[in-house]
Amino acid sequence: MSTSFAAVTHQHPVERSVEIVLFDLGGVLLEVGGVGPMRELSGIDTDEELWARWLGCRWVQQLEAGRCTPEEFAAGVVADWELAVAPADFLATFGAWVNQPFPGAPELVAETGAAARIGCLSNTNAFQWDAHFGELPIIEAFEFRFLSFELGLVKPDPAIFEAVAAGLPASPESVLLLDDNAVKVEAAAAYGFAARHVRGVGEARRALVETGVITG
Repeated sequence: MSTSFAAVTHQHPVERSVEIVLFDLGGVLLEVGGVGPMRELSGIDTDEELWARWLGCRWVQQLEAGRCTPEEFAAGVVADWELAVAPADFLATFGAWVNQPFPGAPELVAETGAAARIGCLSNTNAFQWDAHFGELPIIEAFEFRFLSFELGLVKPDPAIFEAVAAGLPASPESVLLLDDNAVKVEAAAAYGFAARHVRGVGEARRALVETGVITG
């Protein structure tokens, strides 16, 4: 099933169609856990500063790409961030960062799934996925699941979008990605995906309406 929408170029609107919608998980459908505890541990003042450092942390990237063990990740973060906690204690805290769906997220996924094929594309890690995320009922709705630790690649590396494109039965321009990180959205768009920067269920719904996937 496809949904038409107009993509404006420099000269004229070009009709495209959304055949597949890919949702990022944390920050779009799931409330991100651990921000408060990590700010307290690190002494960082704002969520924005914390996220900038977290997303740029080599150990976070290694874990999400499946290239290190949870124990190596914990030891690396504790050392690089100079945290006053033992690696084992940090890992236990990290394992308890449970992401729950935002209110309205299951309903939005179901509504979108009735209009187009749906999936997820998420930077995540096996440690938390096996403990919490993979058991969330909302995950069962996705026909396509692209997880960074399984692919060995993380957003915004162009290689992850190449791998995703190879695994989908549609051309990139007919795949709409909804992600809460502007850099990742820009990278996806540069590869050729339709991509929108959204935060939370309200903005995701608005993007889906604007692109004609759902009606309201």
